[in-house]
Amino acid sequence: MSNGSSTTEFLLPAFGDTRELQLLHFWLFLAIYLAALLGNGLIITAIACDHHLHTPMYFFLLNLSVLDLGCISTTVPKSMANSLWDTRVISYLGCAAQLFFFLFLIGGEYCLLTIMAYDRYVAICKPLHYGTLLGSRACVHMAAAAWGTGFLNAVLHTANTFSLPLCQGNALDQFFCEVPQILKLSCSDAYLKEIGLIVVSVCLIFGCFVFVVVSYVQIFRAVLRIPSEQGQQKAFSTCLPHLAVVSLYVSTVMFAYLKPPSISSPILNLVVSFLYSVVPLAVNPLIYSMRNQELKDALRKLAQWVLFH
Repeated sequence: MSNGSSTTEFLLPAFGDTRELQLLHFWLFLAIYLAALLGNGLIITAIACDHHLHTPMYFFLLNLSVLDLGCISTTVPKSMANSLWDTRVISYLGCAAQLFFFLFLIGGEYCLLTIMAYDRYVAICKPLHYGTLLGSRACVHMAAAAWGTGFLNAVLHTANTFSLPLCQGNALDQFFCEVPQILKLSCSDAYLKEIGLIVVSVCLIFGCFVFVVVSYVQIFRAVLRIPSEQGQQKAFSTCLPHLAVVSLYVSTVMFAYLKPPSISSPILNLVVSFLYSVVPLAVNPLIYSMRNQELKDALRKLAQWVLFH
């Protein structure tokens, strides 16, 4: 095929050569997807219904859960459907839509995690200015900026990637459509412009990562100066879940894109992509609710209301 206009579909890799393995993949992804829907759905409902949780930290957590739901719904259902119906096909427009929404939501999520680090920094290091720096209007503006940055990132990368002529077939080495996989199918020098956009995105991601690290250095210094052990534990309980989520994202993404080519294989690529594109989205609710007593109380009230009304 000579160019992108002649490509009508892409082929995603199968998770197994036998029907049994395909069905195992379907049921595994279904369980993970339902767990993500339930966990994030409960957090969204609890925060929306409990006025005690109408604070900046929980406002950002609600946005994070919405992004988690959208992101996992972009990739997992299509992979499940392909395994169930024993097919590898995704249409050209379907691939473009999947790439756009994945970049939009994952980009917004990373920006939101950076904002949440700022929220924890202000709450612990500048508590007297918390109401001023993180008023309701400021929170809405910051959340809108995160969503807007993800949208702009997705528009630029999707438009640029799908304007490239494709000369290397239509088989992707990933269970969902992703920029690096489509670039592998492009003609020799046609992808250089997209590489430039990727470099810019990587610089922005690195800048956000440095901001998060610097914020947590300041947070830990402030927490260790708190005289009471109970005060330290309370401060850590609001910070550690966020730090765990950021660490999970960064470590899996870095391994996915920086692993040596010598250890690369189709199966390893599928496993690694699963680790950074599915696992964090499913376990975020568990991480945030494990050490957060306020969220546990809100979920308990929600469960009692559902059971007894």
